[in-house]
Amino acid sequence: MKACKPRVSEQERESAETRVSLVLNLDGQGKTSIETGIGLLNHMLALSAFWAGMDLQIVCGGDLAVDAHHSAEDVGLTLGRALLDALGDRSGITRVGYGRVPMDEALSEVTLDLSGRPWLEWRGDDLLPPTLAGEEKDLWREFYKAFASSARCNLHVAFLYGKNGHHLLESAAKSLGLALGQAVRLQGTTIRSTKGGLD
Repeated sequence: MKACKPRVSEQERESAETRVSLVLNLDGQGKTSIETGIGLLNHMLALSAFWAGMDLQIVCGGDLAVDAHHSAEDVGLTLGRALLDALGDRSGITRVGYGRVPMDEALSEVTLDLSGRPWLEWRGDDLLPPTLAGEEKDLWREFYKAFASSARCNLHVAFLYGKNGHHLLESAAKSLGLALGQAVRLQGTTIRSTKGGLD
């Protein structure tokens, strides 16, 4: 079931550290154009959007001479804000979603609730190597934390097992896409909450 109006959001975020421009279409075909300046982040975002069936365009210019932290965090914040905006009042959405996707020897799972209550539960990152693509592994927690905060969603990411850091992150990125695709799916017109609203 398609929304009556396009579920699309265009967002910009500018600070002394970064400038982010983003367009998100929840009812797309998984098409992406992503340039964050961080190759591994580009790849993971493209995977999430593809597996969610969402179209995503991102351009980010950031202070990569310092490190990737500000860019990854601000992309997460902008993406989360775009998701929240595109959902409108969230009438009719399934609201919750779950993904568990293997990548060779690695397995991660993502569970989320578009509840309006931001929370990140981040488990199993002791499996990740200290650095990935030249950046500390905590960069990824900060990205997901920023996304959950700005999207106002309850997000649980668990790395279950695996040996290769890239595979673990890829498993999580695909799982996030599956979970998002389920959660934004329309099933009628009511707000899925016994309270009568999402906050």
